[in-house]
Amino acid sequence: MNELIGELLGTMFLIILGDGVVANVLLNESKGKGGGWIVVTAGWAFGVLTGVNVAIAFGSPGGHINPAVTLAMAVAGKFPWQKVLPFMTAQCAGAFLGAVVVWLAYYPHWPGTADGGAKLAVFCTGPAIRKLPWNFATEIIGTVVLVLGVVALGAGSPVPGVGPFLVGALVWGIGLSLGGPTGYAINPARDLGPRLAHQILPVAGKGGSDWGYAWIPVAAPLAGGAVSGLIMLAAAL
Repeated sequence: MNELIGELLGTMFLIILGDGVVANVLLNESKGKGGGWIVVTAGWAFGVLTGVNVAIAFGSPGGHINPAVTLAMAVAGKFPWQKVLPFMTAQCAGAFLGAVVVWLAYYPHWPGTADGGAKLAVFCTGPAIRKLPWNFATEIIGTVVLVLGVVALGAGSPVPGVGPFLVGALVWGIGLSLGGPTGYAINPARDLGPRLAHQILPVAGKGGSDWGYAWIPVAAPLAGGAVSGLIMLAAAL
């Protein structure tokens, strides 16, 4: 149970800071309005750093906060399969709660922002060019870079406790280098939980939640996680 609480809280903090920085940059009358991509990617990097540390502190030693990471570790034989579904459920629930917190934190800004697409972007990802096969491929690539990068950083880190900082830096790099085509979900919970929140919450002036695209940031990162797990098996990592 402590592991599930850790995953829920860690993912919640990831979304509070991650969706929060997008809200800060996109919503009208926010002090960070127009901050740009560097600000967004930095905010998500700090969100990952904080989320992993919170997950560990509250009982989940692995600090996955990402169903793709959980699946990759299970495929690689480093995580028990019976824990996969409970972990994924806790991660998605935490992401949903984090999005609710962001909605509350920016509550006065929703009516003042007319752009429904910007409001949706606060909660979840969308493609810059809507070509679903290529969007799918981009998310797989980003997820493989994330998972194998995390494994490599964990294996090569000489200082205990520095891992979350390195993972945050890795996510920053992924956002800067690979985030342009799809907004780099690379985490099914990160996209699905907040998208559900967007659908359910009374966000002033919101449009649709784009469920026609929603399967991409869920299925592609899971596929990337499975591929990463198979690569770890093949390399005996």
